[in-house]
Amino acid sequence: MDYDIQLSHLKKELDKAKTERTRAEAKLESLNKQKEDLLLQFKEYNIEPENIDQEIESLQEKIEKLIAEAEELLPEDYHE
Repeated sequence: MDYDIQLSHLKKELDKAKTERTRAEAKLESLNKQKEDLLLQFKEYNIEPENIDQEIESLQEKIEKLIAEAEELLPEDYHE
Protein backbone atom coordinates (compact mmCIF):
# COMPACT_ATOMS: atom_id res chain seq x y z
CA MET A 1 0.00 0.00 0.00
CA ASP A 2 1.32 3.40 -0.96
CA TYR A 3 1.38 5.59 2.14
CA ASP A 4 1.60 8.80 0.12
CA ILE A 5 -1.69 8.01 -1.58
CA GLN A 6 -3.29 7.11 1.75
CA LEU A 7 -2.06 10.30 3.37
CA SER A 8 -3.19 12.38 0.40
CA HIS A 9 -6.65 10.81 0.61
CA LEU A 10 -6.84 11.43 4.35
CA LYS A 11 -5.79 15.06 3.86
CA LYS A 12 -8.51 15.57 1.23
CA GLU A 13 -11.11 14.04 3.55
CA LEU A 14 -9.90 16.24 6.43
CA ASP A 15 -10.13 19.35 4.24
CA LYS A 16 -13.59 18.31 3.14
CA ALA A 17 -14.66 17.84 6.77
CA LYS A 18 -13.26 21.25 7.71
CA THR A 19 -15.21 22.87 4.89
CA GLU A 20 -18.41 21.14 5.98
CA ARG A 21 -17.79 22.23 9.57
CA THR A 22 -17.32 25.84 8.47
CA ARG A 23 -20.56 25.69 6.48
CA ALA A 24 -22.42 24.17 9.42
CA GLU A 25 -21.09 26.85 11.78
CA ALA A 26 -22.16 29.61 9.37
CA LYS A 27 -25.61 28.06 9.04
CA LEU A 28 -25.92 27.80 12.82
CA GLU A 29 -24.94 31.44 13.21
CA SER A 30 -27.52 32.45 10.60
CA LEU A 31 -30.24 30.40 12.30
CA ASN A 32 -29.39 31.87 15.70
CA LYS A 33 -29.65 35.36 14.22
CA GLN A 34 -33.06 34.52 12.74
CA LYS A 35 -34.16 33.17 16.12
CA GLU A 36 -33.10 36.37 17.85
CA ASP A 37 -34.93 38.45 15.24
CA LEU A 38 -38.11 36.42 15.72
CA LEU A 39 -37.88 36.72 19.49
CA LEU A 40 -37.55 40.50 19.15
CA GLN A 41 -40.58 40.61 16.88
CA PHE A 42 -42.56 38.53 19.35
CA LYS A 43 -41.57 40.94 22.09
CA GLU A 44 -42.67 43.94 19.97
CA TYR A 45 -46.14 42.39 19.66
CA ASN A 46 -46.24 41.23 23.29
CA ILE A 47 -46.35 37.58 22.27
CA GLU A 48 -44.70 34.87 24.31
CA PRO A 49 -43.05 32.31 21.99
CA GLU A 50 -44.62 29.42 23.90
CA ASN A 51 -48.09 30.90 23.17
CA ILE A 52 -47.62 31.34 19.43
CA ASP A 53 -50.09 28.58 18.51
CA GLN A 54 -52.85 30.17 20.57
CA GLU A 55 -51.99 33.59 19.12
CA ILE A 56 -52.24 32.28 15.56
CA GLU A 57 -55.57 30.63 16.33
CA SER A 58 -56.88 33.84 17.87
CA LEU A 59 -55.81 35.88 14.85
CA GLN A 60 -57.43 33.39 12.47
CA GLU A 61 -60.70 33.66 14.40
CA LYS A 62 -60.54 37.47 14.26
CA ILE A 63 -59.91 37.38 10.51
CA GLU A 64 -62.85 35.03 9.94
CA LYS A 65 -65.09 37.25 12.07
CA LEU A 66 -64.07 40.42 10.20
CA ILE A 67 -64.60 38.75 6.83
CA ALA A 68 -68.07 37.63 7.91
CA GLU A 69 -68.87 41.16 9.11
CA ALA A 70 -67.63 42.64 5.82
CA GLU A 71 -69.74 40.19 3.82
CA GLU A 72 -72.82 41.16 5.85
CA LEU A 73 -72.25 44.81 4.96
CA LEU A 74 -72.20 44.08 1.23
CA PRO A 75 -75.47 44.26 -0.66
CA GLU A 76 -76.94 40.87 -1.65
CA ASP A 77 -75.93 41.48 -5.29
CA TYR A 78 -72.23 41.23 -4.39
CA HIS A 79 -72.33 37.92 -2.51
CA GLU A 80 -70.93 34.92 -4.34
